[in-house]
Amino acid sequence: MSKRIVVTGIGVVTPIGTGSVEFVRALKIGKSGVSAIKSFDTSAYTTRFAAIVDNFDPGQFIDKKKVRRMARFTQFGFASAKMAIEDSGLDLRNEDLSKIGVVSGTGIGGLDVIEEEEQILLAHGSRKVSPFLIPMIIANMLPGEIAIHYGLTGINHAVASACASSNSAIGDALQFLRSGDADVMISGGAEGAIVPLGLAGFCSIRALSRRNDDPQRASRPFDKDRDGFVMGEGAGMIVLETLEHALNRGAKIYAELAGYGASNDAYHITAPEPEGKGAVLAMEKAIIDAGISKEEVDYINAHGTSTVLNDKTETFAIKKVFGKRAYKIPISSTKSMIGHLLGGASVVEFAATVLAMQEGFIHPTINYKTPDPECDLDYVPNTARMQYINCAISNSLGFGGHNTSVIIKRYVK
Repeated sequence: MSKRIVVTGIGVVTPIGTGSVEFVRALKIGKSGVSAIKSFDTSAYTTRFAAIVDNFDPGQFIDKKKVRRMARFTQFGFASAKMAIEDSGLDLRNEDLSKIGVVSGTGIGGLDVIEEEEQILLAHGSRKVSPFLIPMIIANMLPGEIAIHYGLTGINHAVASACASSNSAIGDALQFLRSGDADVMISGGAEGAIVPLGLAGFCSIRALSRRNDDPQRASRPFDKDRDGFVMGEGAGMIVLETLEHALNRGAKIYAELAGYGASNDAYHITAPEPEGKGAVLAMEKAIIDAGISKEEVDYINAHGTSTVLNDKTETFAIKKVFGKRAYKIPISSTKSMIGHLLGGASVVEFAATVLAMQEGFIHPTINYKTPDPECDLDYVPNTARMQYINCAISNSLGFGGHNTSVIIKRYVK
């Protein structure tokens, strides 16, 4: 029988709150984290807003000397990991550090540093480029920094599967724990790419909403008038343990990570396969891996990007998997509030699902106003719903055709 894996710690840095308490409070009231970009001139851009992490002080979590040597995504991720470890109650002095690993995901990495150092190169020449450029931009520096700080000598790597990256990292962590390669895994993802080049790139592929006159209502997943996603930034990290390890140390247990499924559309670099075959396969695999029946799933945290193609394709995929019962399963999109955190999206949505399961509510899909005939399921529009969740599926789909799904269950002894 496969080992049971549980969630014992959560840390988040999001556009609607840093830390679980603030994050849950915002989820319950349907707070929007979207606002006009003020960190650089956006007057020439077709989109001039994003879901931004305001009032984040990395010095609260990281030595100030180290802060200057970390890209923004690493700062977010490190802070999230520190919160998650503290939340878990792990006493590392009593642990075999070779059995604790870190796996994180990012879609883009240190784009902010690349952009800054390119300007220095052009203005002052190669000798003025920072010797920390390469260590700051590479995706694996986040798990590396966490391991160095805490002395964790177990499995350690980074995953890049675009917007599915942190779900992919969680899936890897699940397998390492089940196999016995680790007793504890710190896993999640981070992104910090709201910079001129990042915004310009997404504007150029016409992926973003252009509701510049009403940015807080721009992210409107499954609404007929959706016109693109909203760039977001932030991070989430979770502590996963084997149930045996968690019980032995008397840990509080949030939920059980029961299953994982992944696939690829093998269709297009940005567009989803029209019939949702890849998303269907990922969900089906996760359900089989968890050893549950489809009837047990009573909530879906959707990828729900607010793009025309994604939302109708994901809706179609959910109906393919669950049949007529799809109309009875509440579905919501965290991205309606926090925008799209790219490589950090799925772990924050994972955290939202786990915390909602703990608190007995389903967070809303805000900004839902006009029903779309092609998106005709229960998206928990605009207002949170008090309801216990026993078994949830969380989907995350990425450019390149990557599809991932995780199954989260209420913990029962």
